[in-house]
Amino acid sequence: MGLAGCSDDTEPSEAQKQSASASPVDDKSEPADAASSPASGVDRSSAEKAVAGWVAALIKGETEQACLLMAEPADGSKPAQVGTEKTCGEGAPERKRMEATLGQFRESFTPDPPADDPKVEVTQPLGTGDKVTVPAAKINVDGKALDKIVLSHSTGVAQDQLDIKVESSRIEDSWYVTNLDFNVG
Repeated sequence: MGLAGCSDDTEPSEAQKQSASASPVDDKSEPADAASSPASGVDRSSAEKAVAGWVAALIKGETEQACLLMAEPADGSKPAQVGTEKTCGEGAPERKRMEATLGQFRESFTPDPPADDPKVEVTQPLGTGDKVTVPAAKINVDGKALDKIVLSHSTGVAQDQLDIKVESSRIEDSWYVTNLDFNVG
């Protein structure tokens, strides 16, 4: 999984301009969980709730919650891979890789001043179909648009240079974050 955050560099680097695929699991045998997992508090009942929950988990540093909301869609003969308690729990190899990668986004996604329990909302109309892309301008954290928050943590980046989108896909009637496009340049 290759995700990168904004830095103080004034010139876009390869790490600043990329599309990152979310791949939280290595276990292909696990089926998709129910739309809402009471044990974890993860709500996968809509694309918007999955995206909002994922952004909130990143800000709070809750890697397991973020992982449970992530998946890699089926590709040809390869079945979908979703985050599960087994693959996202304490000590899981993928979780350790995710902690380092997703941790890079925590500061970039956190509004100033930070809240202990940020309220994250997706403000675009409910999506249709099995894939929904949400631009950062339509994700609000404590009333502030996510693109503006990321921009406030960046140096030498203008609003028109920043393009962030979070993709959510329906897998077996549950929604997961399946891609993050984070482009600066």
